[in-house]
Amino acid sequence: MSKRMKDLITRDYAGRLANVENALLVDVIGMSANDACALRKQLREKKIQLMVIKNSLARRATVGSQLDGLMETVDGSLAIVWGGEDIISLAKVVVALTESKAYSATLKSCGGVMEGEHLTAERVKAVSKWPSRTEMLSILSGQLLSPGAQLSAALLGPGGQLASQIEQIAEGKGPGAGAAEAADASA
Repeated sequence: MSKRMKDLITRDYAGRLANVENALLVDVIGMSANDACALRKQLREKKIQLMVIKNSLARRATVGSQLDGLMETVDGSLAIVWGGEDIISLAKVVVALTESKAYSATLKSCGGVMEGEHLTAERVKAVSKWPSRTEMLSILSGQLLSPGAQLSAALLGPGGQLASQIEQIAEGKGPGAGAAEAADASA
């Protein structure tokens, strides 16, 4: 391949990956064309992109970007996967696909980059077990609202009991109802 062609491909890679902060690498060697199309369709439905790359050119394209450490220790043909809601949901999807029966023989996770930090394949698997952004927000909101809910329950509990007792006395069913009837009878 000529130097001019390599420069064009490098610029194309750099342009596609310009705004990408987190990405994962997967090995797709040995995957049939039908499986590759099915995989790309599944990823597209989740707003995840997959791009098969030439390692040396991708290494040149990512120098100085947020994906600088992505191509540190890779060999062979790989694909870059990015997109989705966040890196955790991306890792969950990639790990689920690598463990699925349809792709387990041909799709392998090879690492990635999360916020500038290089990830190994094992680390990607560990990240996939973390709660996603929406799950973290729901946990956080639950923790923020919990003290208020407990305070409200503490304040409303005795008030509710008192209101119930007053209602029972008024209806003549409560423990003080006999005393109220005796007072009415003597008057």
